[in-house]
Amino acid sequence: MRKTVLLTMMVGLVGSAAWAQNEGKVEVSATAGWTFSDGVSGGTVTVAGDDFSRIDPKDSFSWNLRLGYMITHNAEVGFLYGQQASTLQISGPSRTADLGDETLHNYHGYFAYNFGESEKVQPYVLLGLGATQFGSVNASFGGNARSIGGNTKFSSTWAVGVKVFPSKNVGIRLEGRWTPTYIKTDAAGWWCDPYWGCYTLGNAQYANQFELGGGLAFRF
Repeated sequence: MRKTVLLTMMVGLVGSAAWAQNEGKVEVSATAGWTFSDGVSGGTVTVAGDDFSRIDPKDSFSWNLRLGYMITHNAEVGFLYGQQASTLQISGPSRTADLGDETLHNYHGYFAYNFGESEKVQPYVLLGLGATQFGSVNASFGGNARSIGGNTKFSSTWAVGVKVFPSKNVGIRLEGRWTPTYIKTDAAGWWCDPYWGCYTLGNAQYANQFELGGGLAFRF
C-alpha cells in the first residue's frame, strides 16, 4: 500500500514538473472574421441566353481554430483549420448569378515567428502549407438543378498579426491572412530559343482568400 502511494506521488510530481516545464508553450486560438474571395476565369459558356466566363466563391463570414506549440520564445509550429461558408457564383460581361451554397475548408500546418521579447504584446508573421477543400454544390440555375462535386487542391497561407495578452493565460489575436490555392494553368503562348528550342508558356491561376479576423488566444 505504501509503495503504491509513493509511486502515485512520484508520478504526480513528475507530471507536475513536466507541465511546469512546458507551461506557456501551448496556445489554442479561436478566431472569426470576413473573407474576401475570388476564383478563376475560363472559356465563355452560354447559359439561359447569357455569357459567363468566371466562377468565384462569394465574400462571406469565416472562422478558424488553431493549435500552436512554442519551440522557443519566438518560434512557433502548429496546425490551423479554417472554414468559410460561401456561395458559388458565375459571372460574365452582363450579369452575375448565384449557383448554390459552398463551404471551403482550409487545412494547414504552419510556422510562425513572434517578434520581440514581451510576453504581453507579440507581433508575428506566419507561413503555412497544406490544402484547401472546395465543397460540393447543389446548383440551381436557369430552371435546371445539378450537383457539382467538390475538389481539394494544394494551398499555402500567409499571415501577419498581433497577439495581446492582458493576462497570463488569456489574450486577443488580430490577424490578416492570405490563402492562395492553385487551380490550373492556362496556355499563354510560345517561347522559342535558338539553343533550347520552342516550348509553351503557362499562366497559372489561383483562387484567393483574403481574411481579416480576430478572436481569443489561450496559453497553457
